[in-house]
Amino acid sequence: MRWFTSESPLPAAAVMLLAFSSLAVAQSWPTRPITIIVSQAVSTAPDFVARTLSVHLAESLKVPVVVDNRGGASGNIGAEYVSKAAPDGYTLFVAPSSLSTNAAVNRNLRFDAVKSFTPIVPLAEGLQSLVVSINSPVKSVKELVALVKAQPGKLFYATPGNGTIHHLIMEQFKLEAGMDLVHVPYKGLTGGVTDLIGGRVNVMFITVAAAVPFVKRGQMRMLAVIKPKRSPLLPDMPTLAEQGYPNVLAGSWYGMLAPAGMPREIVSRLNTEFNTILAEKEVKTSFAVQSLEATGGTPAQMGGILQTELDRWRKIVDAAKITTD
Repeated sequence: MRWFTSESPLPAAAVMLLAFSSLAVAQSWPTRPITIIVSQAVSTAPDFVARTLSVHLAESLKVPVVVDNRGGASGNIGAEYVSKAAPDGYTLFVAPSSLSTNAAVNRNLRFDAVKSFTPIVPLAEGLQSLVVSINSPVKSVKELVALVKAQPGKLFYATPGNGTIHHLIMEQFKLEAGMDLVHVPYKGLTGGVTDLIGGRVNVMFITVAAAVPFVKRGQMRMLAVIKPKRSPLLPDMPTLAEQGYPNVLAGSWYGMLAPAGMPREIVSRLNTEFNTILAEKEVKTSFAVQSLEATGGTPAQMGGILQTELDRWRKIVDAAKITTD
């Protein structure tokens, strides 16, 4: 049933009633446990972010905060679950950057990466790094590009699969550098890392958190991180921008979302709570140990990240003709 149209708007009294009802809900919230959905497995970066924040949020709001891992389909199962949940403040979502890359590659998802969610706050950023085997002759980005151009179509890069952020970043780098590298997709990160160390593939992008243990063990060499300026987490590591590729800007970000239509009073309360938590020294330190930078910000900034990332990756997907096949 269609109750009203633009030609027959709600009466003023009805509008006021809805406003007061929304405010009343927000003032009584929360009265029961809150669930934070993670669309990846336990022990992944978004899981770490969710579990760290859940402890502090529970202390602040005086209600239990539960983390529920709903992995599968590259994170789309968890995202779809949240998109269909009630927008009442009791279901939240630690969204990873793959939310935008998945939507850029797959135009047939059963939710909209922007319209299906209410943005609350940016949470953290993780660095992506360009790595080669320690046995590789390549010592810099310049040397890597020169080597690939000297052997077009004969060198290989690994990713955890078609359409992953690792795939999209490398395709963007290839376009910027004019390189002809062959893509070798794996079912997850482990196979690619193993073959990189063993010399069966030549280069790959992975997060700094994933790369550092192998670098410390003398199995990998890090050539660059992706960031406009050097990261305080790795101040001695040059950026890809410094080495001639300022347009390749992609990291791993994590943001707090909720189902679309959540009352703005609850959004404002949650935004304040999370910004306070993210500013705590203990949280910043625990994030840094995982090679993550705590961010924070406004709901509008979180919404802007989603839209900007989606638009940018769709251009790369179209230019590189990337598919999930």
